[in-house]
Amino acid sequence: MPKDIKIVTGNAHPSMARDIAQHLGLSLTESDVRKFSDGEIFVEVKENVRGADVFVVQPTCSPVNDHLMELVIMVDALRRASARRITAVVPYYGYARQDRKNAPRVPISAKVVAEMFMAVGVRRVLCMDLHAGQIQGFFNIPVDHLYAAPVILDYIKDEYSDVIMVSPDAGGVERTRAFAKRLNVGLAIIDKRRDKPNECEAMHVIGDVQGKVAILMDDMVDTAGTLCSGAQTLLENGAKEVHACCTHPVLSGPAVERLTKSDIKSLVVTNSIPLGAQARDCKKIKVLSVSKLLADAINRIHNEDSVSSLFV
Repeated sequence: MPKDIKIVTGNAHPSMARDIAQHLGLSLTESDVRKFSDGEIFVEVKENVRGADVFVVQPTCSPVNDHLMELVIMVDALRRASARRITAVVPYYGYARQDRKNAPRVPISAKVVAEMFMAVGVRRVLCMDLHAGQIQGFFNIPVDHLYAAPVILDYIKDEYSDVIMVSPDAGGVERTRAFAKRLNVGLAIIDKRRDKPNECEAMHVIGDVQGKVAILMDDMVDTAGTLCSGAQTLLENGAKEVHACCTHPVLSGPAVERLTKSDIKSLVVTNSIPLGAQARDCKKIKVLSVSKLLADAINRIHNEDSVSSLFV
């Protein structure tokens, strides 16, 4: 591995950053990222990064604003320390759900975050399973969009049989269809009506789930309302059992309690963001590591090789 590659992390997910560095045969670049007593963020990079190809591993997970500010301040510190190129490795891209103007007088926050990245000196972005793929167009710099599909697909093949993939809403059909195609299984869709943000009512199932192991597929699970009501609808329509998979386990508010009480047998997630204490104690949640996938992508970016070939 060339000596001019550096892996830097803040406080969002240091264990993932260490895993990535280990896969690359490196140690994390030493840095100090902490808060002053009034909440302001202090950053000091303690190693020389002049001329280095620097990758800042920092998912913008909860608390989103703290981790986002850590990221932009770290990037500014690295730019002023004469890093040759700074790549933001953001497995979970916060504010991604605010990706369009769907009501009067609302922001497009995903675009605001992209502008912040570019303004402070990010020259490349590495993300995973963006909530909306078109967010890549908010950047005027290269964006490498990874998918957790290879890791999740291998798990599904090993663990389940007689499967049907299910999209919990119309917006996730394209993602779920890709999984169904790779697994050579059927596809079903849950038709739902969302009355308020973070609340939904599952109506009926489009497709035949009778006697099948139904696997709900989504990019993220936030309050888990969609998944839990969807699981109940699938069982009412004859599914043998229901499991769920997602890339980003946001799991905010009553999510873990809902999952524990729900008919979902298991929820398979990745380590794109760290689990909270309550989620770590939930026996239904299984975590798969995408650290090697991210390390492979970082290695390819550094060596100017194709990243898309990881998914061929």
